[in-house]
Amino acid sequence: MPSEDPNEAIRPDFASDEYQEARQQLVEDGITAEQAARSLAALWTINNNTDKEHWAIKQRQARLARQREEDEEEERLQQRREEQEAARLEERKKNKNKYALLVHGKVPSDPTILPAQYATHKLKAGDYCELHYFTNRGLDEAKASNLIAELDALVMIPSVDGLHLWVLAAAVKDPKAAPVVKDENLTWEEFNEAAPRMISMM
Repeated sequence: MPSEDPNEAIRPDFASDEYQEARQQLVEDGITAEQAARSLAALWTINNNTDKEHWAIKQRQARLARQREEDEEEERLQQRREEQEAARLEERKKNKNKYALLVHGKVPSDPTILPAQYATHKLKAGDYCELHYFTNRGLDEAKASNLIAELDALVMIPSVDGLHLWVLAAAVKDPKAAPVVKDENLTWEEFNEAAPRMISMM
């Protein structure tokens, strides 16, 4: 099999002095020198065509081998990328706080509305909550109680079966708090204070 591309080979001039000895061997077999040169050229062409076929097969095999190597390398890279992505997701799952998104927003200019923990608990539970807790008076009471109450404080309350239960103080109305004004007894001013605040909390 040729080591160089036979498509670039140039047929020699078999009528030149360089090939005198080769022509002479054919002349001794009974043909003329011109016929000997043509015969040598024909033999060279046949051999060159065979070399071209072998060269084409070799190049095709080399292309297929390169393609296989490239496919295998791409598969290895894809597998490595998938492993790195799985490791990254696992790392993010283990350390959620480390990868928490930072929101670059403006500092809010609206006043912070912090109703009583009892009212917040009722809203989260989907229970009915009086508008009183969102009026100016209700928010002032909540502010005073938040300064003295612990977030995870527990209180004991009796249950319907006579037993006592420990529950979060946030889930129970403070018995020392001022009485709650029913919604129908609120003034229009208090209603206009409470309604938008309650909607924003929901």
